[in-house]
Amino acid sequence: MKIVIAGGYGVFGSRLAELLLRDGHDVWLAGRSQDKAQALADRIGGQPLVVDLQSSPVKLFTLKPDVIIDAAGPFQNYQGDPYRIPRLCLDHGVDYLDLSDDAGFTAGISVLDDAARDMGRRLLSGASSVPGVSSIVAAELCRGFDEVLVIDTAFLPGNRAPRGVSVIISIVSQLGQTSRVWRGGIWRDQYCWSDRLEVQLGSDLKRTGYFIEVPDIQLFPDFFKAQSVMFRAGMELGLLNIGFRCLARVRRKWPFEITRGRARVLQWLSNLLLPFGTDRGGMQVIVVGTKNNIAIRRAWRLIAEAGDGPYIPCITARAIVNNLDQIPPGARPCLSELSLKEIENAMLDISVTTKTIETVRPTLFQKALGDRWSDLPPQVQALHSVQDMESFSGLAQVTRGKSLLARLSGWFFGFPPPGDNVPLVLTKTRTWDGETWVRDFDGKIFKSYLTSADKPCRYRERFWWFNYEQDLPVENGCLYLPVRAGWFLGLPIPKIFLPNSDAREFVIDGVFHFDVSLSAPLGGGLIVRYRGQLTPVRDKLDQAD
Repeated sequence: MKIVIAGGYGVFGSRLAELLLRDGHDVWLAGRSQDKAQALADRIGGQPLVVDLQSSPVKLFTLKPDVIIDAAGPFQNYQGDPYRIPRLCLDHGVDYLDLSDDAGFTAGISVLDDAARDMGRRLLSGASSVPGVSSIVAAELCRGFDEVLVIDTAFLPGNRAPRGVSVIISIVSQLGQTSRVWRGGIWRDQYCWSDRLEVQLGSDLKRTGYFIEVPDIQLFPDFFKAQSVMFRAGMELGLLNIGFRCLARVRRKWPFEITRGRARVLQWLSNLLLPFGTDRGGMQVIVVGTKNNIAIRRAWRLIAEAGDGPYIPCITARAIVNNLDQIPPGARPCLSELSLKEIENAMLDISVTTKTIETVRPTLFQKALGDRWSDLPPQVQALHSVQDMESFSGLAQVTRGKSLLARLSGWFFGFPPPGDNVPLVLTKTRTWDGETWVRDFDGKIFKSYLTSADKPCRYRERFWWFNYEQDLPVENGCLYLPVRAGWFLGLPIPKIFLPNSDAREFVIDGVFHFDVSLSAPLGGGLIVRYRGQLTPVRDKLDQAD
């Protein structure tokens, strides 16, 4: 097959060319530099083709190729028409793939779908790690689930992996920006390079990932009907991750454009650290779903050794080229075009290993309650079944104590002021070791962090320097949460100094209700009481639709 790779001597284009040459295809390395294209051709084979994609992309078609693969990017900058090359492919009867990781570009190529079907051509955007590989893996992990709750992907290269300017522009231009992300059945605004998570790729390979926008964020919620979709990326060196976080903070206050020149400066700075770290990287796709009302977590992990990580973004394009007859015509994002077996077969000649792990995934309260979990009404179970992030909203009545101790406690913990029919939003986020609860009482926010306890039917809840252990008795479908022990800065609090807690969760007329009352020890009187009702926000949106 005759294939022209635009950006054929770049970081990923050169590796894709190498793979396709191994498969016996005729490959042309297209770009503006004759010297770079010729140098690569002398090293791996193939033929150079001098083309300026901005001014004269039509030169790509002088060789009458079967497939054009755009590995150059940024894909949205072709003189006002981001789909200039795909349109030219239709004009010349050529199939098209690209390695785009730009969400808008990849989703938008569907505008050419009718024309591509009429011409019998394939125009696939995102034939790369995302959404190419990630969607194929997710589709395999979703098999057999009654409902898909979470799809969470991470891409974590080794520090010695080469860093192309286009990749730097793609990532750094997001820093400090907000992106729309689908979590808990609703769209939320979230800062890029936030939501830090430790990812265990292997027994001896642990990396840190941060949220960034990729095509998966826009495309997976509808394609997989998932309740939550997340994607994280991160550097091997903590210093680079910290640098990106600082740059994100700067760009929040003073937004500035990431030009190609500035990207080259960042590339030069990051390349100073290339001697450090390793050439090991990895990728992980996690899907959490339900099967017979049981939450199951499936994780697919890939570890690339010996510096072969940069081949991973090329694998989908390689597999599609080698199975082109299986791909139906049309213009669309590259979503689950092949099977996982075909993708893994396309990696047999590079240094990677893959592994799939399946485990049951109970939530914090499910584990703590054990057999008593089934005694709870469905509405109470729903509030304690969050696998990623979910919001619940309703109205609350807040009463505050008037003593000096009550006022000091309210100020310290951030308890809401008194009021009737106060709008309340509770957002729960599952963490690696528990849950985070953020309570928003009409703009007054206080949060707590919940983790498991050593004893059965108990959990711990931390507010600032205070950590309280609470019991979980269930009586007549009502869940009580009395305080049984406490610590301040890790030191045990004597029982006589523990706050008196009268907290319960229950259901009235099919609606979740709560009633939480905290009183000071030693008869110090009421600190705060808040009570009301909550329903899942996504349920309200569904009803509105």
